Amino acid sequence: MATHSNLKNALIAFVVPLPSLLFYLYFLGHYHEHPLYNWCYQHPLLFANVLFFLNVDLLFWLIGLLQSSHWMIDLYWTVIPVMLVHFYANHPLAQYNMWRSKVVILLTWIWSIRLTHNYFRRENWQWGHGQDWRFTDISNQYPKNWWWISFFVVYVSQQVFLMGICLPMYVVHSEDKPWNIWDFIAIFICLSAIIIAYYADTDLYNFVSRNQKLKELGEPMVPNLDEGLWRYSRHPNYFGEQLWWWGLVLFAWNLGQAWTFVGALINSMCLAHVTVLVEKRMLKQAYRAEAYKLYQRTTSVWIPWFKSSAEGKDKET
Repeated sequence: MATHSNLKNALIAFVVPLPSLLFYLYFLGHYHEHPLYNWCYQHPLLFANVLFFLNVDLLFWLIGLLQSSHWMIDLYWTVIPVMLVHFYANHPLAQYNMWRSKVVILLTWIWSIRLTHNYFRRENWQWGHGQDWRFTDISNQYPKNWWWISFFVVYVSQQVFLMGICLPMYVVHSEDKPWNIWDFIAIFICLSAIIIAYYADTDLYNFVSRNQKLKELGEPMVPNLDEGLWRYSRHPNYFGEQLWWWGLVLFAWNLGQAWTFVGALINSMCLAHVTVLVEKRMLKQAYRAEAYKLYQRTTSVWIPWFKSSAEGKDKET
């Protein structure tokens, strides 16, 4: 039964983006033949948003309702940026520095492969293993209205976040300016972010796996992860992920489009709220509450930094 469900979800995941992909491919060869295609030609950013709304917001939402699980948006968070960067690069109005385009596309693929690997590792290599715990919490708060609230909370909000943080990809493919030193700096930041996120997520995965084995053996679980990058930051995986998007903003800033920082800023503000929710959740677990309170007093929230003295923090308080 589990294998059947896994195969079914995998098939759904592969088929569900086809409407947008097929329409876009057809558009590339016929954009002067119809007023609709001409509009898509003249407005690439709006065109991308319309496809997102129809294919992700509406179609993903309907599938989520039928399956009683909105698992697919988490998976496609790792895939949609790759689709968007190729959308912008191949649009007929695109103009760009060839090397900058190739670098941003390659970096986006590396970021996506890392995050997709982490997603499946966390989900025990299952398709549709479960939806985000935050969606489950909200659905429990509004059980009667969740069917329509989910459209806005799970999907429309994700459009704002994803289209916003991917704005630098649009800028990279709409400005043709010479390569310069700032491109190298942006590359360094993006690669550093991917490496930080990889090691942070790997440490977290190993910690959770060890605790799961201890639980199965009936032995006490380790209350807190305080090794590797987690010794210097309570959320180094979040830090790495945010650093990646701000690295992309640097590419756009270098091309004279600093306004694209808005997408990364909104996403960072949202993740700050998520950080609060995660820490409240940690403190509700009796076996780790005291250890985590100490961890909060001595360890930086996001940006990795040296530990501070718990005694000093207590005196300040």
